[in-house]
Amino acid sequence: MIGPSALLSALGRHRGPETTVPTPVEDWRSATVDVVIHAERDQPGIVLCLASLLRQTRVPRRVLLIDDGGAARDHTVQLAREFARANGLKLEVVVRALSLGKAVTIKRQSREFDGDVVFVLDADTVLDSPDYIESCVRELHQGVGIASACGSVRPLLPAHRKALAATASFRRWLAGDQYLDPQQPADPVQRLWRWLGDHYGECVAQIEQGLIQPGLMDRYGGTASPFGKAVAYRRSYLKNLFDRYEPIRGDDLSECEDLFIGPALNNEGYRNVQLAEVVARVHYPALQQLPRRAYRWSASFLQGGHYFDALLRTPLRRRRRPPAGAGTPGADLRRIQEAYRQPFGERLTASHGRPIGTALLLGALERIGYPAVLGVLLLLGQWPALALLIGGETVLALLVLARLAPPGQRASAALRGLLTTPLRYLLIFAELFTLLHFAAQLWLTGRSRWLAHRDTPRLALSASRQGTRA
Repeated sequence: MIGPSALLSALGRHRGPETTVPTPVEDWRSATVDVVIHAERDQPGIVLCLASLLRQTRVPRRVLLIDDGGAARDHTVQLAREFARANGLKLEVVVRALSLGKAVTIKRQSREFDGDVVFVLDADTVLDSPDYIESCVRELHQGVGIASACGSVRPLLPAHRKALAATASFRRWLAGDQYLDPQQPADPVQRLWRWLGDHYGECVAQIEQGLIQPGLMDRYGGTASPFGKAVAYRRSYLKNLFDRYEPIRGDDLSECEDLFIGPALNNEGYRNVQLAEVVARVHYPALQQLPRRAYRWSASFLQGGHYFDALLRTPLRRRRRPPAGAGTPGADLRRIQEAYRQPFGERLTASHGRPIGTALLLGALERIGYPAVLGVLLLLGQWPALALLIGGETVLALLVLARLAPPGQRASAALRGLLTTPLRYLLIFAELFTLLHFAAQLWLTGRSRWLAHRDTPRLALSASRQGTRA
């Protein structure tokens, strides 16, 4: 909360969004939407995911489920087919012999689908807002410069699962049986770990998606990366992206594909839009799984900065950057207006940078600098300075959490933030390991693709490119 990202977002919120009224050339109502659901041992949540999909006001043309469980697959496909038959849902299924990863799923469907929008949905995610897909598709067509649109992502709590289990489609699948929540641990200790993980996720989501991302939206018209659990992409943009980077990176983009796809779209001059008014909920990791998740996200963020260093160097080129819309004759006289419009092309990024690059650079410096400062103070034994820094940041974070919470819930939001602060700082200190690992692999061994690995040997992957279509 004392970093440059928060300050930049606060300035964006103070200034407000650009006031240009868009005049879209495309009608979002006529856009064809295809949904691809990536599942990897998601048996506990697949029926909840499909039940939330049936509640959507915008009905997709196709729904394709990719079972990427590999040798350790579970009963995800069987449950999905049972639910589809009970509710008359036309569900296509692809079962892979080996796990190939989410990047392969997105790449193939961007090429095999022929619709306007490909909606990527994870099997452990539910669409809490009934108009989630409709809102994302509408926003996606507000301008040609918008490449992806998503909503806010919050933890999926037991109350939300219970509400979905009470819907008509879910009851038809149960056929009179009693629903027992498979994601709620029976052991009290495991339930406590789950509770801590959920509430830590809620606090982080409130700050990240209630303050940081809206501020970047106001200032730049987009964010660095979409929250990849439920994202609508322009299919043609996504296909062009993979055609561009597959010869360079193959299928191994990073451990978190969204943190590669987002900056890659920014690198072309496109924008990733987040909508605060619609919400998706995801099965959040339990307490013992959080360090691994934090490592994957932080390392992927740093690796994305390494791949797209031209974006991060934007502030160094600020005076040379052309005005918005430059490069097109009569840009100021356009009949089709679009807020935050900028010229497209990777070449222009290399020479002039992109506005969102400033946020990426500050985010990288913050991710590196804050844990490094804490580590230095700890090694030097500067306990008063360390206590002052952590205490001041914690108080500010609690004030922000209370301010973002609805009236009547502010005290509980601040208390939840206080209870999860030790966990938050343990994960911040764990960033030091990520930084050291990143630096060692990049500078000592020269390997910049160490994150991209699978449990299956790469020689075996080539034999499993063809899935079994059912």
